[in-house]
Amino acid sequence: MAAATGDEVAVVFDGHPHECGISSVDVSFAAGGRNAADDEIARRVEADGAGQALRVVTSDVELASRAHAAGAEVEGSGTFRRRLDEVAS
Repeated sequence: MAAATGDEVAVVFDGHPHECGISSVDVSFAAGGRNAADDEIARRVEADGAGQALRVVTSDVELASRAHAAGAEVEGSGTFRRRLDEVAS
């Protein structure tokens, strides 16, 4: 998606860092246990200040609510997957 659209893409995972081998996507890992990635995503959206320029892709209701409250556009994972399929075909 990042290469096809030129959009900056960042992905935050829970857990220990490891190499993903993806150069067109900013991949990071949030330490701190359960929901650490959600907390990091919410922190990034809140810190951005221009939340409407951001899109958070999640099916997690709580994270979606936090991101939306901070001004980000929220897209469900299923909808995002369908957009990926369209770009790939």
